[in-house]
Amino acid sequence: MTHRKKKPLPAGEFAAEIIDLDSDGRGFARVNGKATFIADSLPGELVQFRYTSVTRDADEGQVTRVDRASPDRVEPGCAHFGTCGGCSMQHLAADRQIEFKQKQLLDGLQRIGKVTPETVMEPIRGPAWGYRRRARLGAKRLPTKGGVRVGFRERNSNFMSMLESCVVLDPRVGLKLRDIGRAVDTLSIADKVPQIELACGEHVALVYRVLQDPTAQDREKLAAFGEAQGLEIYLQPGGPDTITPLDPATPPLEYSPDGSDLRLRFQPSDFIQVNSGISQKAVRQSIEWLDIQPGERVLELFCGLGNFSLPLARAGARVIAAEGEAKLVQRARENAERNGITDIRFEKADLFRTDANVDWLQQPFDKVLLDPPRAGAKEILPAVASRKPKRIVYVSCHPGTLARDAGTLVNEYGYRLTRVGVMDMFPHTSHVESMALFEL
Repeated sequence: MTHRKKKPLPAGEFAAEIIDLDSDGRGFARVNGKATFIADSLPGELVQFRYTSVTRDADEGQVTRVDRASPDRVEPGCAHFGTCGGCSMQHLAADRQIEFKQKQLLDGLQRIGKVTPETVMEPIRGPAWGYRRRARLGAKRLPTKGGVRVGFRERNSNFMSMLESCVVLDPRVGLKLRDIGRAVDTLSIADKVPQIELACGEHVALVYRVLQDPTAQDREKLAAFGEAQGLEIYLQPGGPDTITPLDPATPPLEYSPDGSDLRLRFQPSDFIQVNSGISQKAVRQSIEWLDIQPGERVLELFCGLGNFSLPLARAGARVIAAEGEAKLVQRARENAERNGITDIRFEKADLFRTDANVDWLQQPFDKVLLDPPRAGAKEILPAVASRKPKRIVYVSCHPGTLARDAGTLVNEYGYRLTRVGVMDMFPHTSHVESMALFEL
């Protein structure tokens, strides 16, 4: 078998005028008539760039100099921006980031779903820094660079970006990355800790992935570090099921889903929304948009560990909530019981294959809340629409699948898309989260 030789990249710097931003937040230009996507550039700018990829259909590049800057260009807030792969849009002013995300949302609805919303709502916004409460950090021992360093992968690379700090992470961890690395470097298994996972609630958990059992002395060092830094230490020798606290008396992880006295308990590997402040606002807005009246039947699909479920029931709804992951369903039930909420029924169901004849779907629902993963809710929509709920709130983490599903609800099932708006869950990235309201 012969292997086609990879074409060498053009050497040197080249000029480009940026026309637009693509869905990943890269500048789009035409260089010699060819589509070229240039990282860290903005519409209206004249830039110099170097090529990073050349293919038959499109090329990619990286800005090396800005000759004419956009008025929307700002100084990135992180010294590692451009190297670290964690953020892609710190060079764009915050208001323009929101406009970019709103454009992605509305363009998708029109182009994919053939739907125009009646009202575009004000974005849900929050702090742009120190917001991230879930992350997976790489760890690597580099004796020539000061020992163990922790960070994210570099852009378009398998190499790790060695961070001094991360200003988008919860500052209880983001400002301590060097300390975390130094603590690992003192362990006998320092080269056997490839990953550290962060999970923040009212306490902060660090989960150390260990490829070799730590010694008793290693455990003592980690315990002392955790106590000194106010961090709860967990070890993970295998898969997620092996995660255990270093100290059996470690307090449980909890957070409030809506800013009230409700508390949801979770495990470090459980899915929770990355941005606490935005998530709480989204929960409150979803209840407002659904216009919950006491005693109404509400169906919630993709419920997780009860992030929307408990506030919906607290608002007076009679809730049936379904989720595909059995462990999350069990934790959701325990969360409801712990908070004294009884008017919720949780069901374990594969919502991408659910039979519309299952018993928990065989009743009328006044309102529905959908919070699907990136794949959207295509498979369950016929069962939802057949119940003819008056209102459906759809919480989306991918504008393309929201647009597709919106087109189905509007053009096939007779709903109106009455409200839609973006939620800035991931500032400084191109990730678009949104909420839509459909009315029958």
